[in-house]
Amino acid sequence: MSVTPKISLKNVHKTFGSKVVLDGVDLDVAQGESVVIIGGSGIGKSVTIKCILGLLTPDSGTIEIDGENVLQMEAAAREKLNISIGMLFQHAALFDSLPVWENVAFGLLAEKRCSRRRAREIAIEKMRLVGLRTAIGDLSPADLSSGMQKRVGLARAIAADPTIIFFDEPTTGLDPIMADVINKLIVHVNQVVGATALTITHDMASAKKIGDRIAMLFDGKIIWAGPPSELENSGNDCLDQFIHGRTAGPIKMAIRA
Repeated sequence: MSVTPKISLKNVHKTFGSKVVLDGVDLDVAQGESVVIIGGSGIGKSVTIKCILGLLTPDSGTIEIDGENVLQMEAAAREKLNISIGMLFQHAALFDSLPVWENVAFGLLAEKRCSRRRAREIAIEKMRLVGLRTAIGDLSPADLSSGMQKRVGLARAIAADPTIIFFDEPTTGLDPIMADVINKLIVHVNQVVGATALTITHDMASAKKIGDRIAMLFDGKIIWAGPPSELENSGNDCLDQFIHGRTAGPIKMAIRA
């Protein structure tokens, strides 16, 4: 008996004018699994996530969550589904006009899911989970370092106990030590929350640390997928070139073409 994937993409296509970005993406993410999509800048990683979230509509193909085609959902059903999804944005995307705790509890407050008092309690609880002291809750995001802002963004992503979390370039702009701190936090948070995770990044250290499985997007398709332990012996020339940062290889040839 087959198990229904938490997230499933089948033959997903997306173009912008004459530019083909996704050209038949196939990817399944199991319940509770952490999958990382790697690939170069502008290759279509963010477009993939935006299609899953409903921010973009694919030209063709199927996207399912828990076996249900989200592309055919009514607006109300789609909105309800999105409540169960958390998102850590590339640059944290915090609101400077709100104190840290309100940033963390923004979704809870905006959707009036609880009182302000309870929202603050939840925010402090999630902040502690990512290693932030209670006193930080009353500060402005501008008072925080980029690493701490990432932690706030992570706390916000899990504030509503989501079943799915998307991580968009979680270590961008961080030094190697802070990047490793964030990677470890993501692993810890995923274990505590028990959510299914989908991350996009070109940071191979991050991909290896947080991914149960890694998938490479190139030329509009997933050209390889497997556990981090198989990266070095994948037998895929594009993947081998990418993970070692070589200028010579099929990826460069494709760019020239």
